[in-house]
Amino acid sequence: MHFTLAVLPNTRGFFKTYLENTSLEDLNKIPNGFNNNIVWNIGHIIVTQQLLAYKLSGLPIMLSNTIIDTYKKGSKPERAITQTEVDELKVLLFSTIEKTTEDYNKGLFKNYESYTVSTTGNTLTNIDEAFQFIMFHEGMHLGYVMALLRAIKN
Repeated sequence: MHFTLAVLPNTRGFFKTYLENTSLEDLNKIPNGFNNNIVWNIGHIIVTQQLLAYKLSGLPIMLSNTIIDTYKKGSKPERAITQTEVDELKVLLFSTIEKTTEDYNKGLFKNYESYTVSTTGNTLTNIDEAFQFIMFHEGMHLGYVMALLRAIKN
């Protein structure tokens, strides 16, 4: 199994803990000095993984257009997210990685459209590079979530 696909469920466990142990009000709160909230960061990592792995491989994405539009790069929280939507994100945290692992093991990620990521300026040219960036990206957003929670509590 690809190392990243073994690590991501563990990392996503931290995101799930924040969704379960933070009030809906705090998940939606945007503290001073920030332009997004905890729930947006969590939705964003799910959408980004799908776009970088599936869309750029020419494979069908497992998310609705609504979820993609709500959390894609360049978006920002436009409204408070409901508990039902939070519960959907909790499921997607793991179902998307489980399906990605299954599809990777089946050898479905054959083609890849090169993509230069704005965060680091690196160009992804294959699925393995995409997985490496996805892990970095999710770690970065975990840091944002921790900073947001600290700002909310202070």
